[in-house]
Amino acid sequence: MAQHGTRQADPGDELAERLRLLQELSGRGVRALARDTELSSSSLSRYLSGRTVPPWSAVLALCRLVRRDPRPLRPLWERASSTLPAPPKSSRHVQPPAPPAGAPRPPRNDLPRDVPDFTGRAAELAAVLAAVDAGGVVAVDGMAGVGKTCLAVHAAHRLTAAYPDAQLYVDLHGFTDGREPLGADPALRTLLAALDVPSERIPQEGGVEPLAACWRSELAHRRAVVVLDNAVDADQVRPLLPGAGPSVALITSRNRLLDLDEAPPVSLDVLSPAESAELLARASGDPGGSGRLAREPESAAEVLRLCGHLPLALRLAAARLRHRPGWTVGILVERMAEGADEFDTAFAMSVRQLDRAGRRFFRLLGLLPGSTFDEYVAAALADVPLRTARATLEDLLDAHLVQQPAAGRYRLHDLVRRHARSAAAEQDPEAERDAALGRVLGYYVRAAAADDAAMSYQPPNRDVSAGEPTAEVPEFAGKHAALLWFGTEYTNLMAVFEAAAAVGADDHVSELPRFMRAFFARRCGTTHLNALFERSLDAARRLGDPLRLAEAHSDLGFARYNAGRMAEADAAYEAAAPLVAASGDARTAADLTLRRGHLRWDEGRVEEPLGLFRRAGELYAEAGCPTGAAHATADEGWAMLQLGRCEEAARLARAVLDVPHADPAWPPTLTARITLGMAVADREPDRAVAHLREALELAREDGHRHNEAWCLNCLGVALRRMGRFDAALAAHREAFALLDELFEEHWKIRFLDGYAETCRLAGLPGEALRLHREALELAPRLGNRHAEALAHEGIAAVLDEADPSAAAEHRAAARALLDAYDGAAARR
Repeated sequence: MAQHGTRQADPGDELAERLRLLQELSGRGVRALARDTELSSSSLSRYLSGRTVPPWSAVLALCRLVRRDPRPLRPLWERASSTLPAPPKSSRHVQPPAPPAGAPRPPRNDLPRDVPDFTGRAAELAAVLAAVDAGGVVAVDGMAGVGKTCLAVHAAHRLTAAYPDAQLYVDLHGFTDGREPLGADPALRTLLAALDVPSERIPQEGGVEPLAACWRSELAHRRAVVVLDNAVDADQVRPLLPGAGPSVALITSRNRLLDLDEAPPVSLDVLSPAESAELLARASGDPGGSGRLAREPESAAEVLRLCGHLPLALRLAAARLRHRPGWTVGILVERMAEGADEFDTAFAMSVRQLDRAGRRFFRLLGLLPGSTFDEYVAAALADVPLRTARATLEDLLDAHLVQQPAAGRYRLHDLVRRHARSAAAEQDPEAERDAALGRVLGYYVRAAAADDAAMSYQPPNRDVSAGEPTAEVPEFAGKHAALLWFGTEYTNLMAVFEAAAAVGADDHVSELPRFMRAFFARRCGTTHLNALFERSLDAARRLGDPLRLAEAHSDLGFARYNAGRMAEADAAYEAAAPLVAASGDARTAADLTLRRGHLRWDEGRVEEPLGLFRRAGELYAEAGCPTGAAHATADEGWAMLQLGRCEEAARLARAVLDVPHADPAWPPTLTARITLGMAVADREPDRAVAHLREALELAREDGHRHNEAWCLNCLGVALRRMGRFDAALAAHREAFALLDELFEEHWKIRFLDGYAETCRLAGLPGEALRLHREALELAPRLGNRHAEALAHEGIAAVLDEADPSAAAEHRAAARALLDAYDGAAARR
């Protein structure tokens, strides 16, 4: 293990050297290379000389030109990008400019603030740093409040310069009162998300082992320091440890992790009397020791005794003394002596400095599900205006009763949370506690609904019914802000869902998953969403509301469809149909009709889905939902394109593009632009490529990797039709490189036929046959008759000359599949 502080090679110079090797492979000078990669020659010169770190798109262009895989260069590019010089300091009153689109994000630093009055622990700190240097992992153990987290965070800050790629922190909640310890699965997903690992690279199935392998793989090429706080035992923390590579982990636990052989222990005892006195003096604002503490040595000694020489209790007592300049130390002792024990004494003493409303506010914070929270949640919990919540949280920060791990985010220390919850149980009636929790659950459902509307640019089907709309919710300035909120609040939303289920709040259980669909589509895959919708359906059944039950069946069907579980999707839609019809709700009927159109198309039908798409558009119009109508029209145009009816497809696509919308990457617009590009590919190739490349850039800007793969595949098909086989194959291969990272195999069925046909026409019959057979194996499992028929047709085309009889058998199989429905010929 390299010593922290060892100088590393400049990744920018190393990247430039690798790019110069690509230039040598190309056999081109700078101007010719710039021309063939569509880069400016001046920019390319800076990239090759190492004066500028290129954008990732430029690295991709160079690799494609010389037919080299760019993925091995990605870690080096990320390290080079992270070492870009910081911008000049601006006035603290001036907002610095936002980074340009596509600029790499700075390294993640989730470490809590390092306390300015860190006292003592010299030997323990040296032991932690030595253990990190020797083996990369260390476990700090000790009793509650002894300063384990403080030491680990202080050491992590010391190690930041030597581990610049990321500084991560996760609370494992091993000893959080009223909460189960954080499992390895959510912990790993939280850590991977902190590294900005795209969700499509994160395994969605298979349990903890694939996630742990993914985590170790991501750390293998990074120098990161990870603090794993409050572990309950070795089993909880073992999957979270780095593997081979330079990254290090600092673990804290109230238990000695005897079974964790790879982590040498550093055990903390309470502070010595001298260290306790120094900490009390520094934290109370008397670092020189000449103030009240010096004048009342016996009372000061009693404070140390009552605090049990525990750093956390000492800081809370010091804060109390610091904020009461009129108090003597003897008064502090009297107030502390009223408490039950060292922790509750210190906490209760700090709470008593608040007014009545502040004390109630603090007690209710102990009821919050989840980990961190913001002022909106706190306002909903206490049923107070937002500005009151903000001011009260500032008071609690000053009293060290809440912590602020990041701007706008708050948390309670485990011991403080325990005290707050215990105080609430003693002082607040059960009805008031239940009402407070209900307000929090209602807030999260309403905030998720507002966030989903901002992300999808579509208002909810109907008013949110969970709880009363008494609390303010954030305003989301567009889809990127909405996506950020979901990412920040994800673990809290899951905790809220579980809390709602535990108390039988079926309104909240049935509604919350509906407002997370757009987020899951971009970030979390389909497996978890299916599980949530199963429980949502159970809650809707208990409520007995026919419309809500209809929506729940329809939503579960759509989740099943997106997971490739076609038969289950069909069953859910069948269950929804009579309930939707009985409700008379046009919007719900439109959603179900459009979804059934998608399913029928994948089953191999033709006329029926076209009719369903048209009917969905009519129902959306009847419901006053123009965005839904545009979705239906775009889907009808895409289906027309697949049938070879290009003029009708282009007409429908242009109609959608004429609908004004604030987001150029709005899904109907994206579908329409792809459809139009494919429809005119044969007669207007340049315009077709322009449409498809614009759609590709929009999909990338939107951050939707499935759509990005779709655009690349369609671009490959269009380029193949123009006879540009090398460029077409490059586009298909890039699409499938993305799909290989998605861990949802069913998505490939949408693209295999087009890729295989390009391979066949480009003179790669073996590759074409392999891809068609992969589709033929996958399609029946998914119930996708259309794709199955296309695979048979494709195999027949490949075998026409080599094995005509086998080709005839495959064509007959394709006809049989389609004749069972509308009798339409399979088309690409």
